[in-house]
Amino acid sequence: MTVTMDEVLDFIGQLPDAIKVSKVQEASAQRLRAIDKEAFAGLVAGRRARINESLRPALLRGLTGTVQERNRTGTRAGFVLDEESTRILRRDPRNTKYRIPEDMTRFRLPGSGIPVACLDEIEDD
Repeated sequence: MTVTMDEVLDFIGQLPDAIKVSKVQEASAQRLRAIDKEAFAGLVAGRRARINESLRPALLRGLTGTVQERNRTGTRAGFVLDEESTRILRRDPRNTKYRIPEDMTRFRLPGSGIPVACLDEIEDD
């Protein structure tokens, strides 16, 4: 038997208290984490990727590099810019945050990593 979305929403709307609704909310959050994990499973260390349009700050959008290790939850990954993107970021007049020495050819973005949802895998040719 298939349950429709309208039936699910109707069921949730009839729940008697916040505890029951919070159980549905928790189950939904777990499912969303599983969906995200499946969607980004191929984005592993060593893969090339491009930072997509959803990342802030905007000056990092479109830059390319190599995915590094992912965090414990798998939601963020270290990211090392390739030579061209390192040069672009170094020269970007909006860049007041990242200090990149002139002799550095590849730059690892500091911090806790890039959200994996903000990385699009680049297919190797």
